[in-house]
Amino acid sequence: MASEDRARKRILAVDDEVHMTKLISLHLEKAGYEVTVASDGAQALEMFDRINPDLVVLDIMMPILDGWGVLKALREDANRAQVPVIMLTSRSQDADITRGWQEGVDSYLTKPFNPLELVTLVRRILDEEEEAD
Repeated sequence: MASEDRARKRILAVDDEVHMTKLISLHLEKAGYEVTVASDGAQALEMFDRINPDLVVLDIMMPILDGWGVLKALREDANRAQVPVIMLTSRSQDADITRGWQEGVDSYLTKPFNPLELVTLVRRILDEEEEAD
């Protein structure tokens, strides 16, 4: 395995809309990230433990377990709590955005979104993580 492959950052993209995960994956993979997709909150937690992602892009409104439930599970678990989360959702009410910040998201983007803005946010967050190490 080449050293650049080992250094490749893993991202978990969680959204129940297939076109949305395809859009997220396309842009993040083009930017050099390895992207794994989950289509609901329960699957997201299962995939999280399997791939140990460096960052999570998370929707709120999903079946089985919503994004708030996933975020809570991540933040309450010492082994998962430090992984950055970008909330990417159509929930654009001030109350939702405030709740996201209060519950520990690292960034909050609303749909429709600019994929290049997402890539920039991911880079910024992961670069800050590397500098902190």
